[in-house]
Amino acid sequence: MTTPSEQVARQADEQRDQSLSAVMGERRQLLNLAYRLLGSLADAEDVVQETYARWYVMSPAEQAAIVSPGAWLTKVAGRICLNLLGSARARREAYVGAWIPEPLPAPSGWTAGEGGGAGVDPADRITLDESVTMAFLVVFESMTPAERVAFVLHDVFRYPFAEVAEIVGRSPAACRQLASSARRRAAAARAGASPDAARRASVVRRFRTAWEAQDIEALVALLDPGATTLADGGGRAVAHLLPIEGAERIARHYLTIARFSPPRTISERMVNGQPGLAAESGGRIETVFAFEVADDDRITHIWAVRNPDKLRPWRPA
Repeated sequence: MTTPSEQVARQADEQRDQSLSAVMGERRQLLNLAYRLLGSLADAEDVVQETYARWYVMSPAEQAAIVSPGAWLTKVAGRICLNLLGSARARREAYVGAWIPEPLPAPSGWTAGEGGGAGVDPADRITLDESVTMAFLVVFESMTPAERVAFVLHDVFRYPFAEVAEIVGRSPAACRQLASSARRRAAAARAGASPDAARRASVVRRFRTAWEAQDIEALVALLDPGATTLADGGGRAVAHLLPIEGAERIARHYLTIARFSPPRTISERMVNGQPGLAAESGGRIETVFAFEVADDDRITHIWAVRNPDKLRPWRPA
């Protein structure tokens, strides 16, 4: 027969288990938030780990006093990201070449669904939507840390400005202005982009075909006259250090790669939820390409990520 003290202890254990489950259930939300703010899956994972470390360093009584653990975790993660964004600019000034956000893979080709491979815990996946496209993440890089946090928390995650203000350390009215400024930047950068996924995929496929055929006329025709390509080698892989602009210059650059690089396989892959390409050599992905396609079916931006540290999620463990 269970004694009253044993019943109390069992109830306490059950409450702790429920609390733990609720807290750990926030992991995916925190990872999604941190990746959008930082543009790096590795940094996002570190933020989530640090957030949970701060939770578990508290006593059970302190944890029990928190009415909404999810809101508390989000606030802590947001503040950690804000601090990291403040120091990121200095770190990136010393970065070799262009810094491009870390690309996210999907399980296989363009018909695949959400990111993450087979056997990956759903809590460890990033939800793929417009706010994680490479174009959006690059726009985020042009924002101030406060603008970025206010915009992502309010416009993407629908947090009220009163709660955003507690994270950013400004008034709700100031946060509203920050989000509005960020919203205008995002809208301007996305103006003219093709909203049709099938058309974007068709353009990227034709680019791959022309590239493999070394057809310069076809490549130039697919590129916007003012197109730009950036490469991120991070000093760890060969990459052009400055942007290459103009359809013909870009086409000639990619033809040079095709002619003089070691044999490689180009596959169609989803990159941050959009049609992209991956170059594989010796069974190892060496470059991931993300594209921005305009409404006239011409490519306006190509982002080539070659830094092996940023391709970790693309390679088997």
